[in-house]
Amino acid sequence: MKNYIRILRRSPEYDLSQEELAIALGTTRDRISAIENGSVPGGKLMLKICTFFNRDIREIFFEDIVVCTTHMRKKKQQKRQVKKAIRGRV
Repeated sequence: MKNYIRILRRSPEYDLSQEELAIALGTTRDRISAIENGSVPGGKLMLKICTFFNRDIREIFFEDIVVCTTHMRKKKQQKRQVKKAIRGRV
């Protein structure tokens, strides 16, 4: 799962190391590293992260899923329209 923790952590607003963020969240640096590399945190840690960064859970963890799903739907719709046009049904 792609997430934006690394981007937020390194932003000028926070400018934190993985260790500093881990301490603030009550977890380990290794766990922060794993999450930044795609591991899915448990629900409690996910909520702690969102609270710490004052962001909606979708903004940090699910934005790409929504964008990707929307993009895929548009592509399917375009394919259907092309097929209809080829068949002369437009």
